[in-house]
Amino acid sequence: MTQPQRVESLSHAQRERLAYIDFRLYFFGEIGRPGLIERFGVAPAGATRDLALYREIAPQNITFDGSNKIYRIGQAFSPLFDHASQRVLSALALGFGDGVNGATQPLLPCESPTALSNPRMDVLAPVCRAIHAKRPVAIRYHSMSSGESERVIVPFALVDTGLRWHVRAFDRKSGEFRDFVITRIETPTLLDEEPQANERPDNDIQWTRIVELDFVPHPRLERPEIIKMDYGMTDGSIRMRVRAAVAGYMLLRWSVDCSPDHRLKEEQYRLWLSDPLALYGVENAKLAPGYQAPAAKTSRKG
Repeated sequence: MTQPQRVESLSHAQRERLAYIDFRLYFFGEIGRPGLIERFGVAPAGATRDLALYREIAPQNITFDGSNKIYRIGQAFSPLFDHASQRVLSALALGFGDGVNGATQPLLPCESPTALSNPRMDVLAPVCRAIHAKRPVAIRYHSMSSGESERVIVPFALVDTGLRWHVRAFDRKSGEFRDFVITRIETPTLLDEEPQANERPDNDIQWTRIVELDFVPHPRLERPEIIKMDYGMTDGSIRMRVRAAVAGYMLLRWSVDCSPDHRLKEEQYRLWLSDPLALYGVENAKLAPGYQAPAAKTSRKG
């Protein structure tokens, strides 16, 4: 049985504990029985069995330091599990937690920008239930353009713009698919009815349309090779496929200069969208720094 097959044959709980051992060795270089006992609430004998099992499956990854009674990373370590970067960074910054006591601590000294906009859980939870159940939800919404109103929306996805959370939904008041800022929603109430056919996400053109974007180091920069390192570029660019409905938010968050002549010279613009016409027809392209709508072509009469 191969190493991956052996891991797959384990129970879900065993894989979780072995993944934690793998994580601690990979990012901290060591793990002891007390760490497993504290994290999972297992008995000391159970922690010993888990460490022995990990050592059996990946002997090159782990060595036992008898004098300090701790397991250390092996010189030929190769991670047994795929540790997704976002989850790792979240764990390092926020700690592990199951939502029981809320008293998690960062695993390493880590500072990250404070989120200024956090959805209320008593609003987010009903919206999530509506998405899961595919049900409309009645809300009171506060719009920058039209003020407060009562609406019924049919939500189908959450969108993290990096600055705030939205819900993508069909809006029965306007008859359009729109983004609703979750912090502006009050008193969400699920309705016990099915959405209409035209309210379903496969009819949201901006959501179903995928745009291809190509980012390159900003032409004004003297050392483009450093930007290539920052973003892990291959062949000198980043090629991304994103939903039209989120493209503008992403370009704003990453400070991508979307002007056709890369004219934005401020320090924050390290990337340039090499083909601004890729945003043609993207409704939220107006959020993209420097974006200019293509000039309408005028027809000549012969």
